Amino acid sequence: MTLPPQSAPEGAVPHVRVDITEELDLAGLSEVALVLDRVLALAPREVTIDLADCRHVDPAAIALLFDVHRRLARRQGLLTVRNPHPRIRRILDTARLGDSVSIVHTPRPDGPTARGRARVTATPREVS
Repeated sequence: MTLPPQSAPEGAVPHVRVDITEELDLAGLSEVALVLDRVLALAPREVTIDLADCRHVDPAAIALLFDVHRRLARRQGLLTVRNPHPRIRRILDTARLGDSVSIVHTPRPDGPTARGRARVTATPREVS
């Protein structure tokens, strides 16, 4: 028996942006991982992690990004990493994150954000 593909629940958030504003390393990773767990619990179709204000990532942070990608992919969701510093971009390229995750350079959209170490923004739902 073949079941039709499952779509996101009606109340699912279409897009969430997380701005990383400090170093993304082992010291602060548990806090960021907690935020990302809460974001993924919203069942978003897309998550964008903006690294414009981040100046350092370590191997544990890269592993976290791969984990978020895998968790989203299981639900046909997408992870985008936006605006990494050129040095961080080289690290991500060396780790081959770009082979499975879109890494882009774009201006940040305007919109409300919650202040904190990691800011979480939900994009309003489009009305059909």
